[in-house]
Amino acid sequence: MVINVLLADDHSILRDGLAALLQAQDGMVVVAHAKDGREAVRKATELRPDVAIMDIVMPELDGIEATRLIQRSSPLTRVLILSMYSTAEHIFRALQAGAKGYLLKESAGTELVVAVRSIHAGRRFLSQKITESVVDDYIRERVPADPLGTLSNRERQILQLVAEGKSTADIARALSLSPKTVDTYRSRLMQKLDIDNLAALVKFAIARGLTAP
Repeated sequence: MVINVLLADDHSILRDGLAALLQAQDGMVVVAHAKDGREAVRKATELRPDVAIMDIVMPELDGIEATRLIQRSSPLTRVLILSMYSTAEHIFRALQAGAKGYLLKESAGTELVVAVRSIHAGRRFLSQKITESVVDDYIRERVPADPLGTLSNRERQILQLVAEGKSTADIARALSLSPKTVDTYRSRLMQKLDIDNLAALVKFAIARGLTAP
């Protein structure tokens, strides 16, 4: 059986390297590449790949929100998160969004093929370098409270775009909302996070892996 794979990462060199590794395997085909979260959602919806390999930090829409949307539009696509973050918070958020696997980038060369085959077969995959205590925290749901959990999906999307420096007009066009609605969402999310200035908001988004420094 052929496993059709979508690769989503904003670094073309990494995508090309992963694609070469996967294409060299029997029964694996990379059917599409995506350079940001929105493109990943669009291509997953169109192509319905068996597996989507998703970076967390991507422009326009982060990998966790993209995972959540892919699970709605293409529920049979199994998502493997590929990330430099190994904290319980990031892993917990990814699995809650519907990801079936979480692979650390530093281990991608040795574990990627096993991870793809595992989640395609219906098994969950966590990188071997993720400590047992982190896994235990997830299973027991003892992960410290995540401030992002107080935000709606739309508020998280707007938070990322604001942190990326997008204007109200740009965000309104990207999300098909009115500028007034965008301003309302932004005010609400800043109130929920107890943040009162843009610099602090950007710092928060970078710390949570929503956007690159």
